[in-house]
Amino acid sequence: MKREIITTGDGSKTIHMPDLNEQYHSKHGALQEALHVFIKTGLEHFLEISLSRKRNFYEEPISILEYGFGTGLNAMLTAQHHSKIPTQYTAIEAFPVTNAEIEAMDYGKLLENQKLYQAMHQSSWAENHQIIDTFLLKKEQKTFESIDYENQFDIIYFDAFGPRTQPELWTQPIFDAAFKALKNGGVLTTYCAAGQVRRNMQTAGFIVERLPGPPGKREMLRATKN
Repeated sequence: MKREIITTGDGSKTIHMPDLNEQYHSKHGALQEALHVFIKTGLEHFLEISLSRKRNFYEEPISILEYGFGTGLNAMLTAQHHSKIPTQYTAIEAFPVTNAEIEAMDYGKLLENQKLYQAMHQSSWAENHQIIDTFLLKKEQKTFESIDYENQFDIIYFDAFGPRTQPELWTQPIFDAAFKALKNGGVLTTYCAAGQVRRNMQTAGFIVERLPGPPGKREMLRATKN
C-alpha cells in the first residue's frame, strides 16, 4: 500500500495512505492534535486529579498504555511534558514505521530534541528502556486484539486508525480489554467521537464524556473507569 509523507496544517508532518484516504495524525495539524487529545485532555487531566489526591509519583509512577505507537509523537510529547514525573510508558504497534519514515518525519527537529527522538525509535522491542531518568519505555509489537493487561495503567492513549477504515479496532471487545487494563479511576482518550464508538465504550463499563476536539474536529471522547 502506498504511503507518503505530508505536511499538516500546523507545519508538522504525518504519514498519509492515499488508497485509504487515511493518515497517522490529523491533516489539520499532527502536533496540535496530539497535544490536545492526549497531553491536555489525557495526561494533564489525570495529573490534576492525582495531584489533588496527593499521589506520590516516586512511589507510584504514572503508567500509560498507547494503542498505536506509530511515529512516536505521543510518546515523545509525554516524555517532554512532565519530565520530572516518573512515567512508565507501554506502546503497542502491530506494524512499525520504517527507518526512512522515521527520518522523514523528523520530530526530533520539530520538538528540538533529536537525541530523545532517536532513542525512542532505536530502542529494541519487547524490552524496557530508560529513555531519560524519568521515562521508561517498552514497545510491544502485537495487535490490539491480543492485549490482555489487568489493572495496570492510569491512562490509555487510544490512537488507532479511524473506524471508517478499521472498524474492528473500535469494537466492544477491544474496549472491554482496555477497561480491564486500566486501574480504577484511569482514563482513556481518543480523537474519535463516533456514536457507535461511544456506545461500545459505555457497554464496556466506561463513563464517557464528549469534549471539544482538536483543530478541524468538533468533538473527541474521554472515558473513565470509575
